[in-house]
Amino acid sequence: MRAGVIPAAIARQPWGIILPLCVLNGFGALVLYSAASGSWTPWAIQHLIRFSVFLLMAMVIARLPRDLFKLAAYPGYIGLVFLLMLVDLIGAVGGGSQRWLNLGFMQLQPSELMKPAIVLVFARFYDGLPPAMTQSWRSLMPAAGLLAVPAGLVMLQPDLGTGLAITFGAVSVMFLAGLPLRWFLGAGAATAAIAPVAFFTLLHDYQRNRVLTFLDPESDPLGTGYHISQSKIAIGSGGLFGKGFGQGSQSHLEYLPEAHTDFVFATMAEEWGLVGMLAVLFVFMLILRWGWRVAQNAPDRFSRLLAAGMTCTVFFYVAINLLMVVGLAPVVGIPLPFMSHGGSSMMTNMICLGTIMAVDRWSRRGTGLAG
Repeated sequence: MRAGVIPAAIARQPWGIILPLCVLNGFGALVLYSAASGSWTPWAIQHLIRFSVFLLMAMVIARLPRDLFKLAAYPGYIGLVFLLMLVDLIGAVGGGSQRWLNLGFMQLQPSELMKPAIVLVFARFYDGLPPAMTQSWRSLMPAAGLLAVPAGLVMLQPDLGTGLAITFGAVSVMFLAGLPLRWFLGAGAATAAIAPVAFFTLLHDYQRNRVLTFLDPESDPLGTGYHISQSKIAIGSGGLFGKGFGQGSQSHLEYLPEAHTDFVFATMAEEWGLVGMLAVLFVFMLILRWGWRVAQNAPDRFSRLLAAGMTCTVFFYVAINLLMVVGLAPVVGIPLPFMSHGGSSMMTNMICLGTIMAVDRWSRRGTGLAG
């Protein structure tokens, strides 16, 4: 197509990532349509509307200048910590957890916003340190405090999955910032040593049951192991090409719990088979590869850490959900990005992608406040 035919505002959008996102979300809407027994309501149409709204939000985020991100890092972090404290004091309770603030017109889950916010504040913190100082304990202790406060507040809700996601994003930035590898190995060894004590003293009963179910799901196939067992049956019964669109018996007969949220990948796999699974994995690979390339081409240390940390956060969602539905990780309530029904997850992941889009724009147009 000739130059000038496409308006500049449209041509400069990162279509290399927007188009795969649209394909993935459209496919997710089809899976949700099938999970509702051939109805666009209540899940599929909401999924498409939310994606449209949050895609627009991501495009707005992509227009923000680098300096504004840096200015907002610490105030945004402090504001979200305050909201997390309010959740623990007056938050709404649902499903046995206290995670939401009732704002009247919506239920706000501050812990979701903390996932990208922790990456932003850590990128800001390590950008302000001389690279040589990353080998010093002075680069570790303040960061540990920045992580401990929100992660601890989220664990109190209790929300183990979100707490792990926040921790993963922060630790990813710390690793990419150049902290010594021996510190991470030592932290891993210490975690392994205290894990048995934490299992019996810090975890709630339902969390311990999830771990035990992960270790031996067949011990209680009709009880605590029901989710994993039915998920494996759904995935395995799909075979190579699946049972066909709208023909998934596990979801339609309601054998598969949470077929539209946490286990939407199993719903898809039963109807679309191995071919569908590989197609979904391929699109996720394109998204994550794009995020990593943006980080590699970023113009400065802050931008690199920010884009890489946001990419790692999206990766955490994808990896944990896929491992969960095949029984290789405990069930922790992490939905599959851009396919599962749910506004909070989509909002978080679109904030991450919008931020990566912003870094991509900085790489091409400069990094000033008006850039």
